Amino acid sequence: MMPAPAVSDVIARAAMAGSAFLIGGMDTGKSTLAGAIAREALRRGRSVALVDADIGNSTIGPPACVGLKVIRSEDDLVNRATADRLHFVGGISPDRLVLQHVIATTALAQAGAEAADLVIVDTTGTISGVIGQTLKYHKVELIRPDLVLALQRGGELEPVIGMLRRFFAVEVVPLPADPDVPPSAPDARAVARAQAFANAFAEPLERWRVRETVFAPTLPMGLDLNRLDGVLVGVQDGSGGCLGLGRLEFREEVLRVVTNAGEGMQGLRLGSLRLDLDTLELTPVNLRELIFGI
Repeated sequence: MMPAPAVSDVIARAAMAGSAFLIGGMDTGKSTLAGAIAREALRRGRSVALVDADIGNSTIGPPACVGLKVIRSEDDLVNRATADRLHFVGGISPDRLVLQHVIATTALAQAGAEAADLVIVDTTGTISGVIGQTLKYHKVELIRPDLVLALQRGGELEPVIGMLRRFFAVEVVPLPADPDVPPSAPDARAVARAQAFANAFAEPLERWRVRETVFAPTLPMGLDLNRLDGVLVGVQDGSGGCLGLGRLEFREEVLRVVTNAGEGMQGLRLGSLRLDLDTLELTPVNLRELIFGI
């Protein structure tokens, strides 16, 4: 087996590439590596589009969305929580949202390529089984990165690495997981996610009355609208972009969306979660069951 290349050399190479795609399990250091590559690219006079596809614990934009931040200075990198563009996925795990997740990541990677010299895609920690391999396969298939950087503790990524090398003419560089990244407990991730949802629904909130015709998927005639109460939605701008998050509210036979991103709203995309704004508790939603009762 070839020895792993020096991380500093990989960072330098990635900083001069057109696109870099980072894969690895949770707490392997993907976000840290993405930041290091972005800093090196800035040092070399390049602009960076950072795409955060971790819909469960994102560092760019709110959960349930893929976020894009264009980095032109160190300040942009430090203050990257506010996204330049969002794409709504609708859940905090890609397990049942593979298509939506692949489309969202690809769309923002393409937008990033138009806005910056280098695109860095930071992916979720879903790496194993059919779901993990399907996600990585189709993202690489559509994005076609110059480099895939694979961070692993042991050999857990070898099936994915072998698959990508077999099917695509892409260079895959295995790297050791960052030993300085401490494992995060599930409770800590849940607390951080709840705070991110709280930030996404910060005051001032408005309640906009919405018609049944503004939704995707389209609502069937005669649907009991009370079944939509509490469902998370993406507030859409009419050009494929997401303005922010909303939560449906059905009171006194009127359906409204509660959001602080209603300016410019043209439609709503139904998510796969219910959100309690008081407790920030999440409940999974099966849209097929919700809409069609099956």
